[in-house]
Amino acid sequence: MGEKTVIIIGAGLAGLAAGCYAQMNGYDSTILEHHSKPGGVAAAWRRKDYLIDGGIHFIMGYKPGTALYEMFCQLGILPLCELVEIIDYGILIDERSNLRLEIDGNLDNLRRNLVKIAPADEPGIKELLNGVQAMQGIDLSTVGMSKPPELTGIFDGFISLWKMRQVMKYFTGSYNYSIDQWGQQYIESPLLRQVLNRLFLPEAPVWFIMLLLALLANRELAYLGGGCKEFVSLIEQRYLSLGGSISFNSSVDKIIVENDRAAGVQLQDGSEYRADYIISAADGHSTIFQMLDGKYVDKEIVSRFEHWPLCRPLVMVSYGVRREFRNEKPFQMIEIQEPLWEGDRAVSSLMLRIFNYSSRFAPPGKTVIQAEYDSDWEFWHNLYRENRNEYNREKERLAGEILGHLEKYYPGISELVEVVDVATPVTTWRYTGNYRGSWGGWLLTPDNISKTLKRKLPGLRDFYMAGQWVMPGGGVPTSLYSGRHAIQLLCHRDGKKFYGGSYS
Repeated sequence: MGEKTVIIIGAGLAGLAAGCYAQMNGYDSTILEHHSKPGGVAAAWRRKDYLIDGGIHFIMGYKPGTALYEMFCQLGILPLCELVEIIDYGILIDERSNLRLEIDGNLDNLRRNLVKIAPADEPGIKELLNGVQAMQGIDLSTVGMSKPPELTGIFDGFISLWKMRQVMKYFTGSYNYSIDQWGQQYIESPLLRQVLNRLFLPEAPVWFIMLLLALLANRELAYLGGGCKEFVSLIEQRYLSLGGSISFNSSVDKIIVENDRAAGVQLQDGSEYRADYIISAADGHSTIFQMLDGKYVDKEIVSRFEHWPLCRPLVMVSYGVRREFRNEKPFQMIEIQEPLWEGDRAVSSLMLRIFNYSSRFAPPGKTVIQAEYDSDWEFWHNLYRENRNEYNREKERLAGEILGHLEKYYPGISELVEVVDVATPVTTWRYTGNYRGSWGGWLLTPDNISKTLKRKLPGLRDFYMAGQWVMPGGGVPTSLYSGRHAIQLLCHRDGKKFYGGSYS
């Protein structure tokens, strides 16, 4: 009897990881990718001599001794991927109050800086940073991820609790409030509440900020020196070296189901592919409600898509600039005094990424600067559908207004711009298929992070899901682990011991 075959829909991080682990465990896999290249939302593209990076802001757990390090090695990412250690998280600028705050990896400096802007909130600041200090040196970034929920037993739960024993209090009670809710309840200063909300997403649990700052203090966060392009390419190379195959420009239209068993896929061109197992690492909504016509759902799945919040889509405006920005922080969060307008919606904050930490994004003497902000799906989708010319004009207008704003910080920058690239939520949707242009699936909240999302659909055999739609919050670790989970379930189904691969 030959190897069992697996079709994987989508060559994003989850699909590539699933492919690697499928090959390691004796399956014959093929990945079908809608786009002309791999990566999904971990996307990078060329504009003349500039590399525009629209995906991963940083990675965590890249040093030996962590579970993520092992996975990065198994997937061929390390030791080859160029990484640039992050010393500080970035800088927050509030134009209305003239605040300029560095988010320092040195916790003593951070404490002093926070107390300086909000002296009355010193007890709350101390409480927050006590949690950060408690989490230092503990590998928490992948706790509970070693197995899919279908294979996680009581003993696995005890192991997770044991790993968390020293910091368990910081995952319960008020620490499980959203960052915004915790700030409203425990912080007096509106300015400090704003700072906390800008560190990640205001809806995320406050313990996530503690974990993020602990990783920063431990020097366990890094920028990708070669951007998403190198990161994704290394996983792709690993997959191909293991004997896997990828078919690009292959958009799956339907999943073929026979007697409630996933038996293959039909592409948009009408061609069909058959396999023993189907794994969808594609957009969750498209998979469930279009490829499978919504036939394999229950009340929980329907309710999730009706009520759970999504990661807000982004507008990303990138400029290729004929100058260097050597002494600028690569990551800046700016609260702007005069808002930008997106239709009738005010945009009051920009996130600025300056790709000055590597020479691989631009030619010598030049730099990519990228401004991004939380956007609105309906606005851009309606424009794109109803008036393509107006859609393009709106992109140009916003790019011009944002560039004008950057003139305040970098006088003369407008004359040095050689390339302008604007990606909207529609861009994300067109190239990845992600529901409503969301960059990360489900928004990370205290409510949904505690929910168990199964990798199978009710009533459908030989079918599994991977990616951001089965693990809330998106991001690199969850995407890679979800691909691994799918193959762990296959191995369990076939009575095989799962093999994670050698990384020596």
